[in-house]
Parts: sequence; structure tokens; C-alpha cells
Amino acid sequence: MTNGLEVKIFTLTNSKGMVVKVTEYGATLTELWVPDRHGKFADVVLGFDRLDEYVNRPSYFGPIVGRVANRIAQGRFTLDGKEYTLAKNNGPNHLHGGVKGFDKRVWKSRPLPATANEVAIEFTYTSPDGEEGYPGTLNVTVVYTLTDANELRLDYTATTDEATPINLSNHSFFNLAGSSNILGHVLTINADRYTPVDKTLIPTGEIFPVKDTGLDFTKPRRIGERIDEFRSFPGGYDHNFVLNSSGRKLTFCARVEDPNSGRVMEISTTEPGLQFFSGNRLDGRFTGVGGVEYIQYGGLCLEPQHFPDSINHPDFPNTVLRPGGTFKSATAYKFTTP
Repeated sequence: MTNGLEVKIFTLTNSKGMVVKVTEYGATLTELWVPDRHGKFADVVLGFDRLDEYVNRPSYFGPIVGRVANRIAQGRFTLDGKEYTLAKNNGPNHLHGGVKGFDKRVWKSRPLPATANEVAIEFTYTSPDGEEGYPGTLNVTVVYTLTDANELRLDYTATTDEATPINLSNHSFFNLAGSSNILGHVLTINADRYTPVDKTLIPTGEIFPVKDTGLDFTKPRRIGERIDEFRSFPGGYDHNFVLNSSGRKLTFCARVEDPNSGRVMEISTTEPGLQFFSGNRLDGRFTGVGGVEYIQYGGLCLEPQHFPDSINHPDFPNTVLRPGGTFKSATAYKFTTP
């Protein structure tokens, strides 16, 4: 870092040759190498070669986002009768924890004891009371685990000394081809409903069915098939889906397949929602690992999380963590080549 602080990066490998790289800066997933149907490996997440590129980029390439992922309307919420004001870093709204959220913090790390079938790294961060406007001191732990079944699992836990909203997620862009765009990827989402939004992407509070809309991914469909319906707003897909799950155990969430390489990613999560973002604002300005140019729709985000602006919608799943409680969440990404 420019202040002289050293930042570590870790490489995890398994017996199948899969490689995961994660850094203390933002607890960020920087590279993820998986094989295609012929055994050829490619990096399937968007990332950079140097630390300074993560520090200076305005977008979110692979970090943990929080204290609250996604948007909070007008950068305001009321909790236990007190109003809190947050930074407006996304038009009129607060996004992904603010100006200096968890994605821009240096986390502490420690390798966990390896087993015969998995290897893991633990990242911890203490967010002090008042950081980015949030109440309470929040202690967060995120564990990245790579298994011999070609599965990458993220386990989140957190505790607080004062009531505070929390909504953690990983903001990786995936491209199972390793280059070009994701419009030919075939996507399935385990959701019959979604949350409609206003012109600033804040939920209206309603929940609508996806049936007979361009948001219906209940059956496998090419991402590019109906994306034109959303090009004028919000530029492609940038929608929260209401998952068909109880939210209490790991449940199938989404499946993505690149027909050309044969790579498949299946996501399971304990979260109630999934934000699907199709990389609308990528524009070729950024060059990633190995010189890959990140063009529009060059990667897709599938972010298991609670719904956007939940703190201002009492009917949405609760995001408030109180003293004595423990926030727990888990998401698993499994890679195969049928």
C-alpha cells in the first residue's frame, strides 16, 4: 500500500488442479482457475495483476462487500427510533458499505489447518462503531474453503455490540469462457419472483412474479436472449431475485453453463435473495489478469444476499443484527464439466 502496509495474497490448490487466489485487501477473490471439458484451465473471475489496480478501480472486482451489500435508499435508515445517515456513493443512494466499505479495508488473515479434502483461509475484520455511519462495533469473519470436489465455499459470521444492519456478499464477476462476453452463457435461477425497483434501483417494496418476463430464468436460458428488454434501463440485468428457499440451509440458487467450454458453475446459498448483474457498465477501460480486456457484459455477478434496502422495508427479510446474536451465512460455488 502507499502507506507502506504489506498486503498478503494466498494461493489455494486442490488435487484436481483448481487454483484460487485471495488477498487480504478486501478479502478479494482475484483469480479462480478451473478446467474445461478438455482439461484446459482458464481464470473464470475478473481480476487484476497488481494491488494498486484494486486500490484505484471504482468498481467491485471480487471483494467482500459490506457492512451492507447493495443499496440503501437516500443513504438513510432508522433503527430503534434513531436515524442514521450514510454516504451517498451511488447517485442519491448508499452502495456496498459506502466510500470505504469492506472492499477497501485490509483484513487480517490466517491459514486454517488443511484436511485430506480441503484447504482454507480465514479473514477477519473489525469495523468500529461509526465507520461509514453505521452503529456498533462489528466483528466479521469470512472463510474461503477449496475442496477436492472443485467447490469453493464462503462462510460468513459476525457479532456486534450494538444493533446494526448487516448484509454481506462476495462481488465477483464470473466469465466461464475466460474471455469475451457472457451473453452466450446459459443461466438458471431458482426464483419465481423478483423485487421491482425505481429509477435509482431501489425496491418499491412490491414482489412480482418473473413468469412471462425477461427475468424468467426458472428454466435454462441464454443470458443474451432477452437482455435487449433491459438495455435502456438499467443497461442489462441488475435485478434482485427472491429465491425459492427457506434461507436456513444451503439450497440450490443458480446454475451457469458456458456451452463452448463446457464449464458449469452451480451456486448454493443460505441467503434469501440473489442479485444478478450482467456487467452492464464494463466498457473496455479495464485490462485484467493476463491482459484480458473487460468489455461490456464481459462478466456476470451472481451475489447471494438479502434484498436491497431491506433496512427500510419491514416486510423484507430482516437484516438487523443485535448484541448476543451471531450473523451466519454460507455460499458454495461448485464447478463441473458434464
